[in-house]
Amino acid sequence: MTTVGFIGSGMIGGTVARLAIAGGYDVVMSNSRGPETLADTVGALGAHARAATGAEAAAAGDLVVVSTPLAAIDGLPADQLAGKAVLDTINYYAQRDGNQPELDAGTTTSSELLQRRLPRSRVVKVFNNIYFKHLAALARPAGAPDRTALPIAGDDADAKAAVAAFLDAIGYDAVDAGPLAAGRTFQAGSTAAYGTPYGPLDDPAGTPASTATIRAALAAGS
Repeated sequence: MTTVGFIGSGMIGGTVARLAIAGGYDVVMSNSRGPETLADTVGALGAHARAATGAEAAAAGDLVVVSTPLAAIDGLPADQLAGKAVLDTINYYAQRDGNQPELDAGTTTSSELLQRRLPRSRVVKVFNNIYFKHLAALARPAGAPDRTALPIAGDDADAKAAVAAFLDAIGYDAVDAGPLAAGRTFQAGSTAAYGTPYGPLDDPAGTPASTATIRAALAAGS
């Protein structure tokens, strides 16, 4: 059985973990405060979840979801993440993360900064453009007429294929936005593809967004 490691177990990380378990995966959860603080989280997730340190979660995962503030990426366990597909859910918010001159100038993206920090990993940007309640509510089985799509971006074709297969297993189609730099088309602040396709935040049920809808949103944001 494939194992998914989580570095960061907040709203997005916890939601992806629940979907992963429903899709037949084991999960290893971690946060910045230590595994002992995740007892309630893993208890709610059930027998296919366990808590660990960040390094242990990275080592255990066949895929690893990084769901931390941008300011925390310097502390990621690069050795344990080497060679792995890293699912990057991070968004840059200057008010939280402090001003980053390269990001403010638009000369790079937060995902490219993460890839620079993890040069031996294969970073794929995903899950960053959808509200966690919508992510929980919009999962559908393969072939469902109202199945929703999520954009992905990355420089490694095999890693993107692995992420697309993971999305399929947890209830979503994938739309390949292109290389990692193309993640700017659905990062925070890209009004066409960031949040908008999935409906208003005050509707927890969300609005299904097809592959065609997401492709159009990405094109509008390019």
